[in-house]
Amino acid sequence: MGILNILLTIVLFVSGILTIILVLMHSGKGTGVSDMIAASMYNSAVSTGVLEKNLDRLTVITSAIFGITVVIMTLTFPLGAI
Repeated sequence: MGILNILLTIVLFVSGILTIILVLMHSGKGTGVSDMIAASMYNSAVSTGVLEKNLDRLTVITSAIFGITVVIMTLTFPLGAI
């Protein structure tokens, strides 16, 4: 396994964990645990839109990095063990 594959594996794990965390940070559309957390995090209604937009952007960026890393790894990862 070369250095490229080691770096790609690290990027894959980090982007996967960040994507999971960012998806879980999104506020829900109803009552529940995510609504209680969101209510405590977003006290002012003015800044909620900006925070949600930034959270959406970060989520899309980390998932795109995750997807691109998976595609690159499928093309460069060694086949089988020697």
